[in-house]
Amino acid sequence: MLRNIAEGTEVYNLSNELLISKIWIGFYIPPYLFHYYPPSFLFKKVSKVHRPGNLSSVSEFFLLGISNDPELQPLLFVLFLSMYLVTTLGNLLIILAVASDSHLHTPMYFFLCNLSLADMGFISTTVSKMIVNIQTHTRVISYVGCLTQMSFFILFGCMDGTLLTVMAYDRFVAICHPLHYPVIMNPRFCCFLVLLSFLVSLLDSQLHNLIVLQVNCFKDVEISNFFCDPSHLFNLACLDIFTNNIVTYFSGAIFGAIPFSAIFFSYYQILSSILRVPSSGGGYKAFSTCGSHLAVVCLFYGTGIGLYLSSAISLSPRNDAMASVMYTVVTPMLNPFIYSLRNRDMKRAMRRFLSQTNLGHPF
Repeated sequence: MLRNIAEGTEVYNLSNELLISKIWIGFYIPPYLFHYYPPSFLFKKVSKVHRPGNLSSVSEFFLLGISNDPELQPLLFVLFLSMYLVTTLGNLLIILAVASDSHLHTPMYFFLCNLSLADMGFISTTVSKMIVNIQTHTRVISYVGCLTQMSFFILFGCMDGTLLTVMAYDRFVAICHPLHYPVIMNPRFCCFLVLLSFLVSLLDSQLHNLIVLQVNCFKDVEISNFFCDPSHLFNLACLDIFTNNIVTYFSGAIFGAIPFSAIFFSYYQILSSILRVPSSGGGYKAFSTCGSHLAVVCLFYGTGIGLYLSSAISLSPRNDAMASVMYTVVTPMLNPFIYSLRNRDMKRAMRRFLSQTNLGHPF
């Protein structure tokens, strides 16, 4: 009896310690980490003693998905397949429309094409595997496949953020330094910015992959999501990985704070420049070129904040999976509509491309 009381006291003290650590660390989570790491991953504290159920060697994981209800599987298959096709075809249409219209061969649309490629890779990394799993009635993903999926997820997600930063810089130069715009944003420099975005994203991806490889013991093989979410992999670790979590936190803060700060600074300078324009019509016309990009930025970071809040409030892993859908599926799907609906040049290029494809002559 005394032993049970002592064990209960130890569990009570540990729970209080965990609660205090959650409150203390929670105030220091930057917005960029919302996309990859819900708040729970930082607060995980487990015993260093191996329990009987711990697995020192794991060859595969089980993706629980969004729902286990067999009756919902056909509906989920049709829904996600439709969203995947809409996203892929929408982004592909943007790329083909820009490539076929010489008037759109500018830095802004060059970056937009690369953003569309990143969105196609982003949704293909997660949703394609989910569609195959539903169709084949399996939830198994190999250990190597899980790490590969996680690496590409971070790679394309980080590329979205860095390319949005590059596009904000492009608008900053176009509005604040219009006379020097052709000289600054020359083709070689534009290619360099895209290559730099890829290399930074690759570095971020491999850094996270290296940290996950340090975890060699898992207490479970079930991932409460439809893809290999890095935060869920950390939650499955059976050892104390607080140090790895801190390293991941700071690396994410570095890779996230710089792009977000650059976007904020660019739009601050843009607004300051527009307010100095005497004619209100000229200021509106200048800012209208930023409308689509600003909407995508708000959607990108807004869904990330929503994912963070849902994971902080909700106690159900299923709700976390539903929140992940908004960021990993809905955001890439809406980007083509935002850029096409708010851009006359893009709509004209799309109509011309579709008319050439269907009718065989220009519109």
